[in-house]
Order: sequence, then structure tokens, then C-alpha cells
Amino acid sequence: MPSDHILPKKPDKSGNSTAVRLIPFIVGCALFMQMLDSSVVAMALPMMAETFSTNAVRMNIAITAYLVSVAIFVPVCGWAADRFGAKRIFLLAIILFCLSSLGCSMAPTLDIFVLFRFIQGLGGAMMVPVGRIIMLRTVPREQLLKATAFLSIPALLGPMLGPPLGGLIVTFSTWHWIFLINIPMGMLGVFLVLKYVQEYKNDNPPRLDWPGFILSSLAMASCVYGFESLAKNQGFFNAYFLLMISIVSGIFYCFHAKRVTNPIIDLSLLKIQSFAISIFAGNLCRFAVGATPFLLALLLQIGFNYSPLSAGMITFAGALGALAMKFVAIPILKKFGFRRVLTVNAVITGLFIMACALFTLETPVWIMTMTLLFGGFFRSLEFTSVNTLSFANIKPEKMSQASSFSATAQQVGISMGMGIATVSIDLSMYLNGSSTASIQDIKSGFIVIGAASILSALWFNRLEKSAGTGMY
Repeated sequence: MPSDHILPKKPDKSGNSTAVRLIPFIVGCALFMQMLDSSVVAMALPMMAETFSTNAVRMNIAITAYLVSVAIFVPVCGWAADRFGAKRIFLLAIILFCLSSLGCSMAPTLDIFVLFRFIQGLGGAMMVPVGRIIMLRTVPREQLLKATAFLSIPALLGPMLGPPLGGLIVTFSTWHWIFLINIPMGMLGVFLVLKYVQEYKNDNPPRLDWPGFILSSLAMASCVYGFESLAKNQGFFNAYFLLMISIVSGIFYCFHAKRVTNPIIDLSLLKIQSFAISIFAGNLCRFAVGATPFLLALLLQIGFNYSPLSAGMITFAGALGALAMKFVAIPILKKFGFRRVLTVNAVITGLFIMACALFTLETPVWIMTMTLLFGGFFRSLEFTSVNTLSFANIKPEKMSQASSFSATAQQVGISMGMGIATVSIDLSMYLNGSSTASIQDIKSGFIVIGAASILSALWFNRLEKSAGTGMY
């Protein structure tokens, strides 16, 4: 398929246009809106439970419905962008996300609320991967690292800012504002997309791989729900049964993908070394995205008896470190190269995660804050590097499939992070003969997640020395 079928008619090679500068900002806002919404809801579950006359445990379905919806529809986003146009799908996703947010805030019953959360997950599933497709096709290759560095900030800001913002909202207002705050940001996004984003559409889009869609959806949904069940201790039998369904569905999908021309998740992309290593080793690092805010909330609130707002403010130091990274990522990668940065930085990131296990009741707040600040910096550098490298050797006509594949893998990695952290805590409790999680049990989660990041260095070290050349 000729690549010019999906490229803009007049690509901006100079990189100086307003559109090229604004598109990372537009996609970043969409990513921030999605990541913030995913993390802020947890703080409002008790208040929501009162509104819907149920208990906070049952309200976990508000989070699960969203995550399962995202897991189901993320694999199809690449096909949808090629079939209907990336700009059109991106606009539709933002509008759908905002309307469903409004629906969540106005839902009269729990069932209707869950329905709107599922629709919101559909919008979120399409919004970020399709936005990334637009960015990859618009931003010149030599500016892609800078754009990806900008995009990594909201990915880390959302989970870090969510808990303190959620605590602030439920303390001084009602839970409805957790969803209403999405609307003005979404309206701004719609305006900017209409004004600055060019349409990208495949003139000869492939037919939707329906069997692959069903198998991948089953594998993804059961995987995410299984790890969510582990993270919430909703029964090990149910969790492992779901994870077994995920594995079996995934195996069937692998056999299916080899026999069709245009599989919904193109496994042939794994033949590209930089992409394959970015997926597998990158996911070991991404465990921290789902696990670190979760573990810090347990340690600071349950272990050290901090208020949700105080714990959130300490945790936010990691987001400040991510912001600082934006200014130095490019010089660091230019000097040392992707392979060395990813390998060494994976170890440093893992050590800073493990350092959280050294926190005690007597640890001064400033030491905890500085640890999280530097940890956020190195973690953001790792994600910026690996997300840029993912697309370094992808041909233009494969960008949609690669973005869909990458987004699917990231969703799995984040969910696995929470599940693995919880299993670590439960195993520590079992070995200690305890029925409730102690501070030491929670700390075991930091050690396991940090070790996963360090382990990824073995894969990153296999990259070619020239990997990522020309990306900055």
C-alpha cells in the first residue's frame, strides 16, 4: 500500500507551523483528561455510594467498567482511524468522552452511571491512540522526541494529580464535579482539533478483522478485569479464572493473526527489534504507572495515617520531577543514545522505586518528597525514551497498527502493575501469617515493582547502538 495514501497532502517539513507545535499539546490534553479521570474517581467512591444508596465496595464497578471498556476498544482504534479518518475519530472520541462525563454527573441510578462509564471508556480508548497517530504523522521525525517528551508529562501528571484533586473536590464540593471538569477541557480540544488538525485517511482501508476483534477483546477484557480483581482482592479463584481465559484467548488470537492479511493487532510488528523491545521491556517499566500511586496511597494513608490530601500532595512530587525532565531529555539522549539511556535509567528508576520501601514513620517529609521528585524525573525519562523508540522504525502505512498495538500493551502493563503489587502484598501477608497488610507488607510491593524495572535493562541492552538515530 503506498504510504502517500495516508500522509497529508502537504506535509510540513520545517516543523515551524502552528499546527506542528500545537498537536502534541492537543493530544497531551486528551491524555491528561483520560489519565486524570482514571485516577480521580477512586477518591469519590464513598460519596458516590451514598448518592446511589450502595456501599463503597460495590462502587468499584465505576472503575472496572471504564477499564474493561478501554481494554475492549483500544485494539480497534487503528482500524477506525484508517477507515473513517484519524481527525474524525479523534473528534468523535473527545465529544463522546465529554458527553458521557456529563451523563455520569447526571445519572439517576447506579446502572445508568455504569453505562455512561462504559461509554466514557470507549471514548478514552479511541482518544489517546488516535491522537498519537495524528501526532506521528504530523510531527517531523527529527522533532518526534521533543513531542513525545511533552506527551509523557500528562501521562504521569494524571495519576499523580488525581488523588489530591479528588480529595479536594470531595472535601469542598460534590463528586459530580469530578466529571464536569472534563467538559471545558474537551470543548477546548474540539476547537483546536477543528482549527489545526489535518485529516488523515487511508484510501483503501482493510476490512475489520471481526474474529480477531472478538478474540482480542476477550483476551484484553479478561486480563484487565482479572488483574483488577487481584488488586481489589475480589477472590483469587475468579481472578485466576479470568487470567486463564485471557491467556487462552490470546493464544487463539496468535494462531488467528498468522492466517489473516490484516489482523486487528499486527503481531508482525514484533519482528522490528526496537518495537518489540519497547513493548516487552517497556511494559516492565510501566508496571510502575499503575502500581506506584496505589502503593504510595496505601503506605502513606494506611501505614503512616496521613490524610488523603496530605498523601496526595507528597505523591505529587513525582509529577514535578516529570515536568523537570522535559527540559533535559533531548540533551541526555543526544549525548548517550537510546540504548545506554534506557539501560542505565531502567536501573536508576527501579532503585528509586525500591527506595520508597525505606520510608518509615520517622522519615522527614522532605526526604520522601525529594525521593519521589527524582524518581518521577527518571521514570519520565524512561517513558519518554521508550515511547519515542517504539515508532523509530515503523513505516508510515503501519503507524495506525503500531499505535493501536502499543496502546493495547500499555493498558495491559498498567493493569498488571496494580495486580502484581497486590499479589506481592498478599504473598508477604501469607508468609508473615497476617490477615491484614502491615507497613512491611506494603513495602514488598515497591521492591517487586522496582525489580521489574531493573530487569527490563537486560532487554534494553540488546538494542543496537544506533537505535533511535534521527529521532532528535
